[in-house]
Amino acid sequence: MIKDGFMYIAALVFIAAILVNLPKIFKGETARKIFKFAPPIVLIYLGLMLLCTAKLWDLTSTAGAYGTLKNPLLYAMLFIMLLRCDLKKIIKLGPKMLIGFFAASVSIGLGFIISFFVFKNHLGVDAWKALGALCGSWMGGGGNMLAIQAVLDVNEDIMAYALVMDSLCAALYVMFLLWAIGFSHKFNKWAKADSSAIDEIGELLEEEAKANTKPLQWQNIIILIGSGLFVSAVCQKAGVYINSVLPFFDKTTWTVLSVTVIGLILAVTPFGKIKGTEEISNTLLYIVIALIASRADLTSMGNAHVWLAAGFLILVIHVAVMVVFAKVLKIDLFTCAVASLANIGGTATAPVLAGTYSSALVPVGIVMALLGYVIGTGGGLLVANIMSMLA
Repeated sequence: MIKDGFMYIAALVFIAAILVNLPKIFKGETARKIFKFAPPIVLIYLGLMLLCTAKLWDLTSTAGAYGTLKNPLLYAMLFIMLLRCDLKKIIKLGPKMLIGFFAASVSIGLGFIISFFVFKNHLGVDAWKALGALCGSWMGGGGNMLAIQAVLDVNEDIMAYALVMDSLCAALYVMFLLWAIGFSHKFNKWAKADSSAIDEIGELLEEEAKANTKPLQWQNIIILIGSGLFVSAVCQKAGVYINSVLPFFDKTTWTVLSVTVIGLILAVTPFGKIKGTEEISNTLLYIVIALIASRADLTSMGNAHVWLAAGFLILVIHVAVMVVFAKVLKIDLFTCAVASLANIGGTATAPVLAGTYSSALVPVGIVMALLGYVIGTGGGLLVANIMSMLA
């Protein structure tokens, strides 16, 4: 059993590194299908939960190392991730795409609230906190989920339910949207939608993406890591101070908000164009996920089926609202599907779905998914507060 804090951290990062590289090591058709349903981020969570359950490390002895690193790395990751969110590019998507995205976000939030109301007596104590964190993920991404988990102080064991629900429901939903592509012509005809403007936006964004051909250099890596850790440290101090002056938010919330504002401001400056933001933020994301998973015990997951039922109900409500929205506002299937997956799947899957329509539209999926990072934390916290009133 591992009791040394440094050995505990080293083991987590090493195991996460191995799991992340499994899709590169195993490239057969069977492996491809497995990794489609269980991507690296899910493998890390499930793998480290199993090791935690097997008592590979002592939770009490390693608590200090976990507490010292988890939130500071989370804030650094959030800052670096937000450097990719250029609001000027997002505005270029046009009103229909933006309306579609926000309609998807609202319908997801509505789905979480209704589903929680239906299943609240079966999900367990403080389930609204875990669902609020997952709502932040489904509106934005993993970074938003982790930020909300920190703000609400979500128990790792109940968070494990939400992540199992996330991995299974989201994987099946991606399959559903890919299947729906074949009906896009019929859907657009039924909704009386015009998609000609989307092609022009996609081509414009693709040209901008091709123009950024600068190689990733080690200087980029160290400036991003250094600035991320520095902003994390400064914003934690700022969060404590602002909380003492304006106590209606706790210090963690103020820290997250401070990091978000600084990240969005720098995103529209030359600093936001530094190569490597995606690579570094993803690295930190996987490390933080590994840390959180290392505190979850699978022996407490007795009613996972109820969480899965709640997840499917959320998706049914979301799809129903989006179909009505498309009919009323004459929105095409591409906009609805990519807006939906930009919320639920984020940058990992929205570009893939966009690319199945046209390779020129891949940047549209990326920019829409990045918009989720902007609203995910606030949206998830809002939904969590509403669910807490229903609890």
